[in-house]
Amino acid sequence: MRFTPVAAVILSAFATGLVFHTSAAAQDGPLGVAFVEAPEQGSGMCFSQNADRGFECARQRCMESGAEARDCLRVKWCFPAGWSADVFVQHKEGPHWHVYLCGWQAEADLDAAAKIVCEGSAAQYLIECATVGKWDASGVRVDNQ
Repeated sequence: MRFTPVAAVILSAFATGLVFHTSAAAQDGPLGVAFVEAPEQGSGMCFSQNADRGFECARQRCMESGAEARDCLRVKWCFPAGWSADVFVQHKEGPHWHVYLCGWQAEADLDAAAKIVCEGSAAQYLIECATVGKWDASGVRVDNQ
């Protein structure tokens, strides 16, 4: 197929505009959230548009607590991040862990999910359960009250 010079210019302008529009949309798009944990040492989380960059950032934050990079394990990635939370849970026999919630559409939905973690069928075995961090969909930490 042969294009006339005018058609080629129009097609080129359209393609260029489409590329610029797509790259701008990607930069302004939703964020994902990465959670990393070094058992018994520390943890980290970061919001990013890219899983690899998100996990690298979260690993760096985990290492700030004194853990080595090899101990900071990838735990969870959500894209889009939505409303997210870190829930600390401790069994009555001593072991403790974190439950990472993410991808929730609204704060009330996230709070309901955290309540299920703490008051659901396993509640009888827990001595402690609390949301220790909560973030909105743009990555801003919000009060846990």
